Amino acid sequence: MKFNPVTPEIAATLAGIVGQEHVIMPASEDDMQRYTHDETEDLRYVPEIVLKPANADEISRIMQVCQLNNIPVTPRGAGTGLSGGALPVHKGVVLSTERLNRILDIDERNLQATVEPGVITQVFQEAVIAKGLFYPPDPSSRGSCFLGGNLSESSGGPRAVKYGVTKDYVLNMEVVLPSGEITWTGANVLKYATGYNLTQLMVGSEGTLGIITKIVFKLIPFPPQNLVMLVPFRKEEEACAAVSKIFMAGMVPSALEFMEREAIEWGLRYLQQHMTIPEDVQAHLLVELDGNDMDLLYKDAERVYEVLEQFDIGEILIADNEKQKEELWRLRRCVGHAVKSNSVYKEEDTVVPRAELPVLLKGVKEIGARYNFKSVCYGHAGDGNLHINIVKGHMSDDDWNNKLPEGIKEIFRLCVSLGGTISGEHGIGLVQRPYIDIALNEVQLRLMRGIKELFDPKGILNPGKIF
Repeated sequence: MKFNPVTPEIAATLAGIVGQEHVIMPASEDDMQRYTHDETEDLRYVPEIVLKPANADEISRIMQVCQLNNIPVTPRGAGTGLSGGALPVHKGVVLSTERLNRILDIDERNLQATVEPGVITQVFQEAVIAKGLFYPPDPSSRGSCFLGGNLSESSGGPRAVKYGVTKDYVLNMEVVLPSGEITWTGANVLKYATGYNLTQLMVGSEGTLGIITKIVFKLIPFPPQNLVMLVPFRKEEEACAAVSKIFMAGMVPSALEFMEREAIEWGLRYLQQHMTIPEDVQAHLLVELDGNDMDLLYKDAERVYEVLEQFDIGEILIADNEKQKEELWRLRRCVGHAVKSNSVYKEEDTVVPRAELPVLLKGVKEIGARYNFKSVCYGHAGDGNLHINIVKGHMSDDDWNNKLPEGIKEIFRLCVSLGGTISGEHGIGLVQRPYIDIALNEVQLRLMRGIKELFDPKGILNPGKIF
């Protein structure tokens, strides 16, 4: 795949579209640095130019110039991704959506909202909560990630177990295609059976098919009450096994998160907080129940406790005020950052049917022992999504670079053998690309490549990702 460079003449043309004040060149080293990386490991790629357009028309004109001159374009949201999806591996243009940051409309009659892709997820959630409405998807980076990036990866988060992921809330979107054409993908309706569902095709496409410029989301009524429990287990595999049992008892928590002991310990150190964890406790489940009636939630909590009594658990902590709830959630959401601050690491985003979680966790530890790597595991146990943080620790560079990929392949093969796949919410991007044929067969890959070629015949949009 060969692309052309951004010449001074082309750079001047692109600057004329967005305005010179919304252009960053490599010479502006300090400003450029934030666009060379995302949250994926320690990878860095320097683009030739960063553009910050303000609307779909400017993006359309940029794409027309790049299409004509065969220049690669890497769309970028907030840069919080964990699969290298926003890295400009072929240089060219980084197209940042940070200026497309408006909530355009909250339609209370139809429980819908229209937003631009650069809106921060938490900002949007709080805006609709103020009107008694709810947008549930809440990635751990919700305080900084953009809605457009959430759509590109079909992000989930802790509350996916009850409410679903990003794809379940998008009704329609405006997209700029690699050719520069601007189109809407569907209609602002709850049912859609009018030809192929282009909206859902765009969700999870990782910026390889088009650039999202407007999004219409479905909203639901906000559940005002919640109850949060932290449940210690003396055996981590029992913590995983308890997840399926809770659902089998007829309960659907709004969140059900798994954290092994070290995940909590590293998180506590990262936040400089203290919590006494008994020596014999190996893992915790963070359980949240939500609804409209606190009395009913306490009854549901009693039913959950009846299930948990079957296992070897310690004393359950029930957060009885908002501060305690916030502290527990802050601890859970910081684990990834805590691991990253301790060591060079790789994060794998595995997902299996929830009843297979004990087998997956046991297998990960056995594979780690064979390949001599340490892992810190946590994740969205309620939907079978286990984040495996592999830390370099004392591994030699040779083992890290040459032996570890074979261990990762074994983990992914185990996931697929259990009915799962290699990414639940982080996407394939750059770093999982070498492993995609473990999860997808040649027929599936051929269909996906064909779709990519139809949308982007020159391959200029986010090249080097997925395939």
